[in-house]
Amino acid sequence: MRLTSFTDYGLRMLMRMASAPERAFSSAELAEEFQLSRNHLAKIMQRLSRAGFIETRRGGGGGAILARPAEEIRLGSVVRLLEQDQPLVECLGADGGNCVIDGQCRLKVRFRSAEAAFLADLDRSTLADVALVAVARP
Repeated sequence: MRLTSFTDYGLRMLMRMASAPERAFSSAELAEEFQLSRNHLAKIMQRLSRAGFIETRRGGGGGAILARPAEEIRLGSVVRLLEQDQPLVECLGADGGNCVIDGQCRLKVRFRSAEAAFLADLDRSTLADVALVAVARP
């Protein structure tokens, strides 16, 4: 299974925020750190904010912070949110794709099962389990 870069960067952002939960991160700061356009990062932040994973504040001292403790954020929930509307394969999409063997194919059920197992495994871990840890440098 391959995740989109949208999800990859969303997870990285959350990990970074979890590494310093007491401070707010500006979109400019995170975009520079991850070498990502601010526009793309803003879209990710917006989706995470709407879902209640982060809170954003405007103005001086503003930025993004986790909306709840990292121990309460399940990785599977984040991936489900960020991979929304991104089916594993075309036939698992909302419109069923354009498959000429649909109705005869037994592969679709295997893909659904594999995807469910993947997400169930991620549900066993929290953001706190994978958060970046600051390393003191001499």
